[in-house]
Amino acid sequence: MELDSIGKYIRKFRLARKLRQEELAEQTGLSTNYIGMIERGEKVPSLESFIAIANVLDVSADMLLCDVIHTGYEVKNSLLAEKMKNLQPEDRSRIYDVIDTMLKHSTPLY
Repeated sequence: MELDSIGKYIRKFRLARKLRQEELAEQTGLSTNYIGMIERGEKVPSLESFIAIANVLDVSADMLLCDVIHTGYEVKNSLLAEKMKNLQPEDRSRIYDVIDTMLKHSTPLY
């Protein structure tokens, strides 16, 4: 299981909130070194630490776990839809064309 993606998402949302590791550590009651190890995928946070991090970053657990849990693709789809709604119609059309082409050349699960 690719648990290191949890740390990547924590880093992504931390940076999006313009927080330094030290600030996240202080607000969660964790050490800066521990936050760094989580973000590098060296450690997986305990449930208590995970909840504290998610609360400080103001994100849902599924946003941090979207590469780990099977329903995570629903979160990714909604995040992608959110990004795409701000695009020009021509750009959206090109993106859908690329996705359709990739789907034609993909192997279904079932």
